[in-house]
Amino acid sequence: MTTSSGRNDSAATLAAAKAFTRRTLLRSAAAVGAVAATGPFILREGRAASGTVKVFSWSGYISPEMLADFEKVTGIKAVLTEYGTNDELLNQLKAAGGSGFDIIHPTVDRVPNYVEFELVQPIDESKVKWDGCLKSAYDGSAAMGGVVGGKRYFAPADWGTEALAFDRNRAPLAYGTASYGDFWKPEFQGKVTLRGHSGLIGIGLWLDSQGKLPHPIREQFADEAKARANFEAIVKVAVAGKKNIGQFWSNENEAQGAFRTNGCVIGQTWDSSAVALRKEKLPIGYIAPKEGALAWMEGFAIPKGAQNLEQAYAWINWFYTPQAGAMYSNSTGINSTSVGAEQYLSDLNKVFFAEAYPGDALQKLWWWPIQPSWYVSIRNEYQDRFLAA
Repeated sequence: MTTSSGRNDSAATLAAAKAFTRRTLLRSAAAVGAVAATGPFILREGRAASGTVKVFSWSGYISPEMLADFEKVTGIKAVLTEYGTNDELLNQLKAAGGSGFDIIHPTVDRVPNYVEFELVQPIDESKVKWDGCLKSAYDGSAAMGGVVGGKRYFAPADWGTEALAFDRNRAPLAYGTASYGDFWKPEFQGKVTLRGHSGLIGIGLWLDSQGKLPHPIREQFADEAKARANFEAIVKVAVAGKKNIGQFWSNENEAQGAFRTNGCVIGQTWDSSAVALRKEKLPIGYIAPKEGALAWMEGFAIPKGAQNLEQAYAWINWFYTPQAGAMYSNSTGINSTSVGAEQYLSDLNKVFFAEAYPGDALQKLWWWPIQPSWYVSIRNEYQDRFLAA
């Protein structure tokens, strides 16, 4: 479907793009281990018609258009604060004791960390219009960290991937052969961009596919000894190939800048990074590697010290409308979990998704497991070794 030349104007690609829907991918999320959440599906819209809601979300995720539409539809003013990483979000909330915001936007696998530190409160499911959220996202997120101790703390908002971004002219890739191992080819010395900790997982998936890890990679998320054994093997490869790294990134702006101004031609980035560069008419492609794209889900949680609860639920319910979901996807390039949003997607986004996930790419997605706090500490330890080498 996607050729090495990266042309996106063929009739076949456009036809595939028109047929693509986010429901297809989210079936694979449910397959990870769908667990039905407890409690009835009672739907009641938040009645707040005034006031404010303090939203703490990823940098670049919530556009001015979205903020204006939310206020127009609900009568509530959203006050937005942005962050760049999951750790920044967690540390900020810990420092404030779970207060200061009414809505946060974590990844699902990190939600148990917030519950562990008593930073979030269970969602009152009777106040959420769940019929606006794809059921596969609701069900699948339970086993991925959204439900802890039988209580739901997470309302799915979006999903996306981290895979291979590449310059179509200087580093062409094709589905079926493209691999996390491509970063370490001699011709890409000084031209690769990675995020520290997820770059290590990319190496791990590459090694695992060749039987070169001490333990299957998913087992390291549940066993400290296996995590350390695997990371030792992974970091050895990472340090040996570090001359290929032109720039490490830790947030959206840095990932885009690696290609835009810092000479990188290939890297492991978020889908949204590649979409943003495409909007600038840069020759950047994005494709799932043969080992599987890293897939994640994000959503809304309510901090323990939230002061504007009805407004927080109004935010969630507004997001679960096709129009709001499409505004989000068209702005960021990230997929919304809002039912019906696909019918409002731009042609650019439809074509991008079809090119990124051809063939069996959707079936091979590698969904991030729950990352316990002990695992995050070990992960960061080995990431620091990689960065400092």
